[in-house]
Amino acid sequence: MNSEMAFLRNEILQCTKCELSKTRNHAIFGEGNEDAAIMIIGEAPGRDEDIQGRPFVGKSGQLLDRILAACGFTRQEHVFISNIVKCRPPENRVPAPHEAAICMPWLLKQIELVDPRILILLGATALKYMAGQEHRITRERGNWFNWQNKLAISVYHPAALLRDPLLKRETWEDFKKVVGKYRELVNPQHYSPYV
Repeated sequence: MNSEMAFLRNEILQCTKCELSKTRNHAIFGEGNEDAAIMIIGEAPGRDEDIQGRPFVGKSGQLLDRILAACGFTRQEHVFISNIVKCRPPENRVPAPHEAAICMPWLLKQIELVDPRILILLGATALKYMAGQEHRITRERGNWFNWQNKLAISVYHPAALLRDPLLKRETWEDFKKVVGKYRELVNPQHYSPYV
């Protein structure tokens, strides 16, 4: 871990700027390749993440890992994963605006340090806090847009796929676009078993 990233990680893990710090087991820094071409941004840690201290390790994370594997991506090589907020909101509720406002500078610094070519926004909360409150995941998922000179795409959150398996087909189509864009921008020879 480079020194700037290590410093940021230490700051995040010790943060007590909002009430979420009082109910958490772990603040979740993020995980993956610090030089990844793809950065995945979720909403917030859930129960399993709070217990283990890692992002996306529960049922949603396991589904995300299967999707990434189908794309030929791994956490270790191709992606860095983080969240809008770094601590679990009680009962897995949506992060409050003031909680997100406190955490967003951490996320923006992570994006700056990783410097990905592609941002994948998982779900409505990530889309709204990254692109603006007027944005709607049902209307905009699967479409590329420019976020501060980076290519971004929003997709349904894996938790939504677990609740409604009918969303899986659309989500797979969206991830196929990510594979295509990765080949275009990063590695034309990138192998995916399914795309």
